[in-house]
Amino acid sequence: MSWVTRREWLGALGAAAVFRGFADDRTGRITRAIREFSDQGIHRTGTPVDDRSAAWLAREVEGMGLAPSRESFALSRVDPLDVYVEVGARRIAGIPLFDGAFTVTNGVSGPLGVAGTNAEIALLDLAPNSADAGVVGSARRSNAHKAIVCVTRGGRPGLCPSNADLFTAPFGPPVVQVSSEEGAWLLERAREGARATVVAVVNRTPATADNVTATIAGRDRALPPLVVMTPRSGWYTCASERGGGIACWLELMRALSQTKPARNVMFVASSGHELGHLGINAFVEKRPGIVSNAAGWIHFGANIGAATDPGNTVQSSDDESEARLTRAMGVSGLTVDRRVPRGTVPGGEAEVVHRGGGRYVSVIGRNGLFHNPLDRGAAIVNAPVVARFIDAFIAVANSF
Repeated sequence: MSWVTRREWLGALGAAAVFRGFADDRTGRITRAIREFSDQGIHRTGTPVDDRSAAWLAREVEGMGLAPSRESFALSRVDPLDVYVEVGARRIAGIPLFDGAFTVTNGVSGPLGVAGTNAEIALLDLAPNSADAGVVGSARRSNAHKAIVCVTRGGRPGLCPSNADLFTAPFGPPVVQVSSEEGAWLLERAREGARATVVAVVNRTPATADNVTATIAGRDRALPPLVVMTPRSGWYTCASERGGGIACWLELMRALSQTKPARNVMFVASSGHELGHLGINAFVEKRPGIVSNAAGWIHFGANIGAATDPGNTVQSSDDESEARLTRAMGVSGLTVDRRVPRGTVPGGEAEVVHRGGGRYVSVIGRNGLFHNPLDRGAAIVNAPVVARFIDAFIAVANSF
């Protein structure tokens, strides 16, 4: 991908402007897509909801006159059966870390202690998606604890679980995550050294999950393709975590299918996001060389257009790609609130492209309801903001 001329860039922006005339229709489609996605239920990978959601998304693609594919991959699904922390007469329900160990029916018991001690049961705070790093990661690797209780600290109160980034290589003792609303009471018990029991009983079920893919044929099919990706799975209903990205994915597909892009554009909406990005890894493994040989990758990350605690982080492989995205966002009235330093491993599925040496642009938003059970319903996504992102990415896609 090389620098475009001013005329080429303005032409790309002009192509985006064509679709602004359909702004009202687009905003309605965005709202409908997010509402329907949210209403499907909890989008955990390889579950019946995940399967029905894949079928729904494939129908959306078919409605544009394209031919979607559902590409399956296998996994050993974790089905929690009995997961809790018990101290005295009080039992607190939780969710295990899916890349840690689990327990037998009676669990493990011992004194509960605060961070920095060698208590048999450690009590730690955990921000979403930090379970394999920092204090929690060190405690899991230390062999000092029989089990760990993590009080989840999201942007809003609640049980906000972390992704299992090492799902295929689990490590450490059993870890049970509990709501932040239980934190003060558990801290008092830990300071007393109260005896606790941690139970994390699960079933392992062979299952499959699907990536939904489609390709728009370009004018010159000999050119390396552009790949557009977004994840479609998560812990809860994920309305604002995943909904904005899915709406962008659909609307960019709609726009490019009507204008015939210069090169083939491959679209993938992947499952397995919360399990170490299983889906996008399966997509890449099926297509050797696609990461580095593609002209570029567009990643619609989490929380795009989230109405709670808005803000935008840009991730990119190189200065040129980042400049393209920044320019397009500025024209669309969007701000860049944070830039991931060059060379840093990016968050989300863009990590796969980064590690494979590909070129990418990625946006991730902020969201007070990230990984929160209250992340549901279309009203918590700002549809007009999502529409502005679509304009920006139409321009970016057409500049390749």
